[in-house]
Amino acid sequence: MRAARAVRILALGLGLGLGIGAAAAPEPAAVDMELRVSLDPATRLLRGDGVLRIPPGPTETIVLDGRYADARLQWRGAPLPSAPAVAGQQAWTLPASDSTREIEAAWAGRLAPLDRSLDHRDTLVHNLPVTSREGSYLPADSGWYPAIAERPMHYRVELRLPPGQRGLVPGNLVEERDDANGYLARFISPREGVGIDLMAGPYQVTERIVTSLSARPLRLRTWFLPGLEDLAAGYLDAVADHLRTYEQWIGPYPHDGFSVVASPTPTGFGMPSLTYLGADVIRLPFIRATSLGHEVLHNWWGNGVRPAPGRGNWTEGLTTLMADYHAREREGAEAARETRIGWLRDITALPPERDAGLETFTARTHGASHILGYQKTAMLLLMLRDHIGRAAFDTGLRALWQTHAFRPASWDDLRRAWEGAAGRDLGAFMEPWLSRAGIPTVRVESAELAPGPSGRPLVRLRLSQDTTDRVLRVPLVLRAGGHAWEEEVLLEGAARTVDLEVPATPEEVVLDPDARLLRRLGAGEAPPILRDLMVDLRTSLRVLSPEQGYRRAARELADRLLDAPPGDQSPSAALDGPTLVVGPRAALREFLREAGLEEQGPPGAEDADAMAWTLRGPAGAVLAIAADSDATVRALARPLPHLGRQSWLVMQGGRVSARGIWPSRPLVTPVQAVQSE
Repeated sequence: MRAARAVRILALGLGLGLGIGAAAAPEPAAVDMELRVSLDPATRLLRGDGVLRIPPGPTETIVLDGRYADARLQWRGAPLPSAPAVAGQQAWTLPASDSTREIEAAWAGRLAPLDRSLDHRDTLVHNLPVTSREGSYLPADSGWYPAIAERPMHYRVELRLPPGQRGLVPGNLVEERDDANGYLARFISPREGVGIDLMAGPYQVTERIVTSLSARPLRLRTWFLPGLEDLAAGYLDAVADHLRTYEQWIGPYPHDGFSVVASPTPTGFGMPSLTYLGADVIRLPFIRATSLGHEVLHNWWGNGVRPAPGRGNWTEGLTTLMADYHAREREGAEAARETRIGWLRDITALPPERDAGLETFTARTHGASHILGYQKTAMLLLMLRDHIGRAAFDTGLRALWQTHAFRPASWDDLRRAWEGAAGRDLGAFMEPWLSRAGIPTVRVESAELAPGPSGRPLVRLRLSQDTTDRVLRVPLVLRAGGHAWEEEVLLEGAARTVDLEVPATPEEVVLDPDARLLRRLGAGEAPPILRDLMVDLRTSLRVLSPEQGYRRAARELADRLLDAPPGDQSPSAALDGPTLVVGPRAALREFLREAGLEEQGPPGAEDADAMAWTLRGPAGAVLAIAADSDATVRALARPLPHLGRQSWLVMQGGRVSARGIWPSRPLVTPVQAVQSE
């Protein structure tokens, strides 16, 4: 599981280029909001009223979702004039004023019913306010309360729910009552934010008080749905551990507590002082050590220091590095290397036409944007850490927090923080990755052996990259028998020839065997994985069954799995691009034989209900899926989108029983002796 929308980002535009774009405009003064809200999941009725105190300034537009037909906004005792609808939301015009404008608001309407059929990708773009007795979620950007879009705010919220329901919004809990009359809670936002999310459900709340490194008491809570209560203690232990780690690393935790809130749908969102995780996700044993840390860390990066509007969202990549990757580093060197290899496999799977400069990433909406904003950004930051050293990297992080806590920061601000810590200019190193697309292919074109001036062996290496604007520190390993030694070559521009004196006569040169360089992997290094087809907009669908029910199931699977709806191919057409092939086992075996593709599928699949595996076809990757019934095809639709980094999988008894990645081979260049004339 990856956080589907781990931090709320509103209307971030394309980046302007590090160091060459105009400075981000200062944020407008914050709005002060005081809201009273009541929600009845049984009738789906939401009622709200309150006061918005808007600082002096120019004419503003206040928006509210159109479902609240019963809405009244008044200023100075008179109704505000209506304005043209904004993206389907009703709107009002607030006149300019040189004094604070106090708006009285009241609204009511029925919310959409909760849709339990949403999958993880649907939740990325599904921002309707929904409710049911099983759970309610009102996203900040759904227009469930009147607000000025993108405007920072302070707020106080009073929430009322019927008996059997509990709920919360991000912020500090200052009052709570739960009795036969129902639930009442009051929350205050201690810091400026950009929106208010509301969650409610039949929650069982478990609480623990811990002490922060700054000696403040912190209230940790789990808000779990029935059946999850036994997991509460483990989650509270994990939250306390993550908070200690990040306080030591960055600075004091900025809130008075943290909550883990269960969702009935497969969400993975982070908000100030809490995370909203799908109940099925919470049950996964590895989440406490991985994704939970990611969401806790967003209280520093994303919900603490926010991405500057229009300058790109750097927070997901930095959080991926400091939370997800840090967890693998704690497991050991091999686990960390596997993570780097996984990132590079994903990055290599990204088609060139879907690549972009990192300043263009705003939020995850599909597989390609996830690769760009999470893995590619994290890999760049890892290279930066290698470039300036871990101590300078961490010093820059602490400086960024001290200077930009609860303020926006651009990539420019990050660069300046690390430049101050490292004492060097980092523009040439970082700028091309931020403003321009491109993933370099790096090669050792030749390696020649000759006598060195000191009598020791000398290896003349010629290195190249297919981009000319990247400054790369290329790791190399030279091998001789059972011995090996490491070298690093600075590659600026398209090519460089360098002479290296070495202690013994080497036999071969291995390019970046530890996977620390942001580059496109070679064919042998990057065996095909599911994501190769998932993010390629050219992927087509071929169904090897005439049965309409089977064909519908295959189409539904493809729509869930791929970033774009695939075109259909005739079963007899030649393979002319990346292809998803779905069919009964016997038909699939015959198809692969006639296409000249290897027929061997995943290991241990003899008695499997279904299996899927990748192959290299004549014109692109092929994903073969063997399933003998439409019910089995539909059963694959839920797990398959989560397994993009795998090369193969086996399903048995309705569950994925085995999965794996085809072996990879490093890029090795033999060392040739120079022939005498």
